[in-house]
Amino acid sequence: MKHIQHFINGMFVDSISQRSFSKLSPVDGRQIAAVQEADEEDVAKAVSAAKAALKGEWGQMTQRQRAEKLEKVAQRIIERFDEFLEAECADTGKPKSLASHIDIPRGAANFTAFSHALGNEPTETFSMDTPDGSKAINLGLRKPKGVIAVICPWNLPLLLMTWKVGPALACGNTVVVKPSEVTPTTAALLGDVMNECGIPAGVYNVVHGFGAQSAGQYLTQNPDVDAITFTGETSTGESIMQAAALGLRNISLECGGKNSAIVFEDCDMHSAVEGVLRSAFENTGQVCLGTERVYVQSTIFEEFLHRLKERVSELKLGPPDMPNVNLGPLASLEHQLKVLSYYDLAKKDGAQVVIGGGVPNLGASLDGGAWVEPTIWVGLDRSSKVLQEEIFGPCCHVQPFDDEREVIALANDTNYGLCASVWTQNIQRAMTVSHSLDVGIVWVNSWFLRDLRTAFGGAKQSGIGREGGVHGLEFYTELQNVCIKYDN
Repeated sequence: MKHIQHFINGMFVDSISQRSFSKLSPVDGRQIAAVQEADEEDVAKAVSAAKAALKGEWGQMTQRQRAEKLEKVAQRIIERFDEFLEAECADTGKPKSLASHIDIPRGAANFTAFSHALGNEPTETFSMDTPDGSKAINLGLRKPKGVIAVICPWNLPLLLMTWKVGPALACGNTVVVKPSEVTPTTAALLGDVMNECGIPAGVYNVVHGFGAQSAGQYLTQNPDVDAITFTGETSTGESIMQAAALGLRNISLECGGKNSAIVFEDCDMHSAVEGVLRSAFENTGQVCLGTERVYVQSTIFEEFLHRLKERVSELKLGPPDMPNVNLGPLASLEHQLKVLSYYDLAKKDGAQVVIGGGVPNLGASLDGGAWVEPTIWVGLDRSSKVLQEEIFGPCCHVQPFDDEREVIALANDTNYGLCASVWTQNIQRAMTVSHSLDVGIVWVNSWFLRDLRTAFGGAKQSGIGREGGVHGLEFYTELQNVCIKYDN
């Protein structure tokens, strides 16, 4: 069994209290690790180490020198690919075919992509005349924001952690990472890589634990934390926002979604079916950008539903190492209970179960795992909680619509506003509908096609702020104006 420690000031350490908690396998429910649980003093030590590192070697490096260090980190992750893959799949239960294609390579790439992007962004320069006839020039200078608290989700643990740590470090900040208690391993393993690559002690720190009355709360309430970036549930984001108000700390919140796919009659049917299959069921539906509401124009509704059902029936569930598996368990037994509660609610609210709707029978060896069936419903009223609340599982509701005005109203009928996908061959329709949707991201004839230079974030209760490209630069730095007066 693994013993997972905190990583503070360049060293792996136990909690001062010696408290730990069990990490269970989502595949079969057995304990696979004992994880140290941070108390307030452990978190304070990590924050103090991060604060001190700002004034040390890390703070004296040029942007290019930092980028070279981070490029080594990315390279070392790839060199230790198999270790990261094993750790990620053990924590999440996801198929190795998925994690090896997305989680690990993109988790590594975040260090190089953001180092390059952030190093090439210009700042402002303005010349001006002064009242006494002299000249002045205004120079925009970017400085690190300081100590960044990085609070990570459990669905894409390495990828979404480095999505924040990469630009934070590239800008010269230091970080204290609080991974989800469900998926602690890769964040800790990255500490070893940081040491191997010569990242100074205190630049990257990891504390393990839970949220309220634990590591998460202690971290967000620590006054020496200068900014907080978070991905996770909206209710947790609200709590973090309240904590950040003390001291007026900056926040970036990427929270929940209840995303829609809109399929028009002039779509490429094969592409639309495959796109919705992926957006609703990839990573067992545990993607913040995932689709849980599918709206299909009435003239093609029956054909689309039939073809989507056929494709879902072909999905293969199983543990990470099993050949040809493309759907793993949910990340935890706790989350399994949540998803199954919505499966029960859908039936109570009168949904017709097209496929799935329960727990699969995968054999006695996997009975203790967090398994659920991929599920499609039809027939729910738009007021059902199943269509209003984020489920975060492998499921979607498919509903017919007649025209653009109707489907725009349906898609916007939610408190969330993260993303949507629109499937049509009519570019005018695509632009009109996209502009009318209250979301931060719209994909047309695709899903999850990401250019890291573009803005990422949502509207309404899906979050506050944008990251990615120059938008990450804005969050992870303070822009300082220096006005220099000189004679003609």
